[in-house]
Amino acid sequence: MLCPSLKFVPFGTSTCFMIQTFDQAYQFIIEQKVCTVFGSKGSSYPSLWDNTDLSEQKPSAGGWSPKIKAVWDWKTRIPQTYPDAVFYGKIPGGDAVLMEMQHFRSVHYPCAYCPVDQLDTLAQQVYELIRLEPAYTGPLRKRAIAQWACTKSQFDTALKKLQVSLNIVRSNDPKLTNDFWLPMSEVHLDLLQRHTAE
Repeated sequence: MLCPSLKFVPFGTSTCFMIQTFDQAYQFIIEQKVCTVFGSKGSSYPSLWDNTDLSEQKPSAGGWSPKIKAVWDWKTRIPQTYPDAVFYGKIPGGDAVLMEMQHFRSVHYPCAYCPVDQLDTLAQQVYELIRLEPAYTGPLRKRAIAQWACTKSQFDTALKKLQVSLNIVRSNDPKLTNDFWLPMSEVHLDLLQRHTAE
């Protein structure tokens, strides 16, 4: 059931939600099960961006618009605040999503998980860096470029593949800044064990 304070208006045959607060954004994710953060034309999922009713006008002094600031904050703070209720990750195609945790565990993970040894060599090498020493994106990228002479683009693609295949996950520790990567086994070991045993 949607929070009574969450306004919505009919939009064709679907529903357009007018999100303005953190709590409304959280309720939207729980209700929708899966939503992209900024959306994409090819996605069948609703997005926080498209359903947020805040100004897109930049302040006269410069900086981000209220809408960008809110959505950027929500994508990090919601899974930090509700780590047992909301999963942050990427889906095939590379879209960043926020997903209701039970849907992630029972529907998405069984369909999307791919063992790291089935990925390309660079993805496996980047995974090993993270497995041995979880780290922020920047230091990981520098180490990968120094060790394997890959490009920034190649590294970013490998990191995306590891997220999509559910081999790594972003830490929800609110004390950490920016994206800090952990092996999925450190956060959802039971899922990994269940699906590798089958």
